[in-house]
This record gives sequence, structure tokens and C-alpha cells, in this order.
Amino acid sequence: MAKQKVTITLDRSKAENARSLVGAASTSEVVDLALDQLIRAERRRRDIAAYQRVPPTPAESEIGALADSAPLDETDWEALYADET
Repeated sequence: MAKQKVTITLDRSKAENARSLVGAASTSEVVDLALDQLIRAERRRRDIAAYQRVPPTPAESEIGALADSAPLDETDWEALYADET
């Protein structure tokens, strides 16, 4: 997606604090990251609200219960890939 220059007013200390926390190279990068996180969080919030409005059907609940009866995976994954670290 093409980016455009915009003028914004912000608290420089917040921007610098955020920049140092995420290791961003510029304030623009910090703002871009912040907007990405805001968009994801809002979409997640809306999804959760939608799921809360419409409860699962009995068939959907049965599908969720199937996972509880799956056999345990007793593979020692750490030992299996120990030489790759």
C-alpha cells in the first residue's frame, strides 16, 4: 500500500519512548506499528463481541468437545530437535 506524508500533533516523549521500546528507526515506523496494533485489537474486539451475541449451536459445541478426547502427544519435541539449537 502506498504511503503518504501527513502532519500530526503528538507527544514527542511518548513517541520516543515507544520508539525505544520497539526499536523502531523512526517516529513514522512507530506510528505505523501502533496503527497496525490498534487495527488488530479493534478487529479482535469486534469479533469477540459478535461471538458473544451469537452463542454456539449444539453442533459447534460438540466439535469443541472433540478436542478434549484427543490422545495426548507424548513426543519429546525438545529432545527430538536438541541438535538444531
